[in-house]
Amino acid sequence: MIYLVLSVTFFFKLLSFFVYLFHISFSLSPSSRNKQRDTMFFSKDLPSPTSFFTAYASLAGYMMMIRSMAHQLIPGPVQDLIYSSLRSLFFSSNSTTLTLTIDDDNMGMHNDIYRAAQTYLSTKISPDAARLRISKGHRDKHVNLYLSDGETVNDVYQDVELKWRFVTDRGDKKGDDDRGSEYFELSFDKKHKDLILNSYVPHIESKAKEIRDERRILMLHSLNSLRWDSVILEHPSTFKTIAMEDELKRDVMEDLDRFIRRKDYYKKVGKAWKRGYLLYGPPGTGKSSLVAAMANYLKFDVYDLQLASVMCDSDLRRLLLATRNRSILVIEDIDCAVDFPNRLEQQQPGEGKNPGDSQPPLTLSGLLNFIDGLWSSCGDERIIIFTTNHKDKLDPALLRPGRMDMHIYMGHCTFQGFKTLASNYLSLNDTTMPHRLYPEIERLMDGEVITPAQVAEELMKSEDADVALVGLVNALEKMRFKSDESSQVMNKKESRLEMDENHEKRLRRDTEGSPRKSSKRIKKLVLFWT
Repeated sequence: MIYLVLSVTFFFKLLSFFVYLFHISFSLSPSSRNKQRDTMFFSKDLPSPTSFFTAYASLAGYMMMIRSMAHQLIPGPVQDLIYSSLRSLFFSSNSTTLTLTIDDDNMGMHNDIYRAAQTYLSTKISPDAARLRISKGHRDKHVNLYLSDGETVNDVYQDVELKWRFVTDRGDKKGDDDRGSEYFELSFDKKHKDLILNSYVPHIESKAKEIRDERRILMLHSLNSLRWDSVILEHPSTFKTIAMEDELKRDVMEDLDRFIRRKDYYKKVGKAWKRGYLLYGPPGTGKSSLVAAMANYLKFDVYDLQLASVMCDSDLRRLLLATRNRSILVIEDIDCAVDFPNRLEQQQPGEGKNPGDSQPPLTLSGLLNFIDGLWSSCGDERIIIFTTNHKDKLDPALLRPGRMDMHIYMGHCTFQGFKTLASNYLSLNDTTMPHRLYPEIERLMDGEVITPAQVAEELMKSEDADVALVGLVNALEKMRFKSDESSQVMNKKESRLEMDENHEKRLRRDTEGSPRKSSKRIKKLVLFWT
């Protein structure tokens, strides 16, 4: 109340002072105004310099007194309210600019729009910026630059000019640990409000996601005493370098793209946003390389789960909850990773566990619930991959539709796969003039002869293309010779077994007529087999 009275008194004093000056300047007669400038300047009708200095001193005194009393008696929020009210009363303007404030803190949680704006604006910084912040995390590939306090960035979206400004408000606190609040100010013309909120902000979020994916360092998480240990995943395998048929590559990539963009579809049909893949085939056919290629393509982390280290269903659930979104969970060699029936049989009451330990062992039902049960919905954008060398040994329950959505056969190396490997290892990319040994290699590769891993091993023996391909031809000829030899042996065994079966049938027919002859022939048959 005291502050309000003093403010009103000060306002009227100031107003009377300006009215006095205005009256003095226009109180002179027309004839007096026509006098010489030097005579008018020293006219006795004007106030003396002493009067001016007295008024200024009085004004300064009032200001100092009001300021001191205001800081002592009026709380800070009340002062801000009074100042803003007076400012809006005397200095109101008809500005058409709207400013949005984007804070880092959103009711105790991180603001996703703030993080998206920070990432997006890091690519829009002007070369003329005077102050920037620099940072590099353990999962960042390069140094990142961000706006510092007071720096601005100009942007244009659909011919609409926008201005960004980063502000750090430290308040009156001087503690080292209190960094104050940080926020962005986005200013634009009010008439574009709907466009900015409904189109520009989603555009920023989408672009920020692309930037983060590009900057992201992939991690490989492995199991260690029921917790995940992480290392950087630097596997160079991509869909361009992997030895697969082009048609199969396209099918896998299209399936991954369709999975990523169908978040709303999965939600609409009531399914968890996940995808299952079964990779099967002989050893050395590139199953692990395909997993790495999928991770590099999607920018997903990889979790390598060893089921032999998981003792019960509760541990499996705990590990699932510890995985992050946008990740690939891999269970390699699922056919021999754990023997569910044997493990259940070995867990007899009172054997191998403490008396108070009532946790059930790892079961097939627990694994199935982990794949497509309630626990599978604990997270989004998850991919589950099983690998096996023997698909026929898997329990049919694991192959039921809805669990492993796509089955991918990783077979022996084809000629098309060989050309991909030759391009990777020997830089043989000329399709118009292929190497002279290509026709021979294509002939020798016909059928299931050699795996991609074996081809890569031969190509790595020399950097000279001629030497490496000659070595591959020799290896193929040996493999085909062994394959033909083994097939001949198998044919002989099959023909011999067929002859023995026919001979046994004839003996059975003969034994029906004469018991003595049958006994002799049975003896001969026993001698023949021994």
